[in-house]
Amino acid sequence: MEWTQVIKDYTAYLQIERGMAINTIESYQRDVSKLTSYLETNKIRISPDKIDNKSLLEFVYHNSKISTPKSQARLIAGLRSFFDYLIHEKYRENNPTELIETPKTGRKLPDTLSLQEIDVIINTIDLSHPQGERNKTIIETLYACGLRVTELISLKISDLYFDEGFISVTGKGNKQRFVPIGQKTQYCISSYIKYNRCKTAPYPGYEDNLFLNRRGKQLSRNMIFTIVKNVTMVAGIHKQISPHTFRHSFATHLLEYGADLRAIQQMLGHESITTTEIYMHLDKSHLKQVIEKYHPRR
Repeated sequence: MEWTQVIKDYTAYLQIERGMAINTIESYQRDVSKLTSYLETNKIRISPDKIDNKSLLEFVYHNSKISTPKSQARLIAGLRSFFDYLIHEKYRENNPTELIETPKTGRKLPDTLSLQEIDVIINTIDLSHPQGERNKTIIETLYACGLRVTELISLKISDLYFDEGFISVTGKGNKQRFVPIGQKTQYCISSYIKYNRCKTAPYPGYEDNLFLNRRGKQLSRNMIFTIVKNVTMVAGIHKQISPHTFRHSFATHLLEYGADLRAIQQMLGHESITTTEIYMHLDKSHLKQVIEKYHPRR
């Protein structure tokens, strides 16, 4: 059994049977590739179906010297998934990662933005710049709909159902969900399409993409990070801000204003309510309000 062929089959399994997103698949591939590189460097000739716990422990220990606990936990999770696949395909009977302890990483949530800070960011965007209106619409949409970066850049004009007050979002694993969109954001997007986007000729195949770069193609993930970095710097916001910060702020503000946790879960596209609970920092004042409002013996 050769590593190269098994990894290729594993990738196809993740894509076709598991329906995972490309970015997630690439992450899992990197985890296994790190292991194979280690084996090659150390001249360890052992096949995927024969590698044992001892060899994996040595690899994990080696990797721990050059990576953070979070990266280490990510790596172990990726390897565990790979060997689970081998068991699924009857290549192995056991998972050699079962006895490897995942390091405790804790959970450091990103900074959130206040409503005032978000207003400052949007209001300081230079609309006289050729991409100013587009960048303003991007920030508005990120916050108003709580989108992931990949969801934002994949958004199509045909995904906009403004008459119904929703947009169709393609999330992780190509799963579709409908997210409510307010009138202010609808107006912002409509204005961008009518007065700004029309100035850029779409490259063939990108006619339906909502947000276009200067060449008329789909924006990259890196470009969104650059846009967010630039607009927050101009606005004088001194926090560690990324596109995900607007998603986190979206969820946090909804919760603070009394939104139902399961409704937020659906809008964020989380499979498990546990993910939503961890994702948001539930403050004690909000929990107290819930008790005072809903408990029968309040």
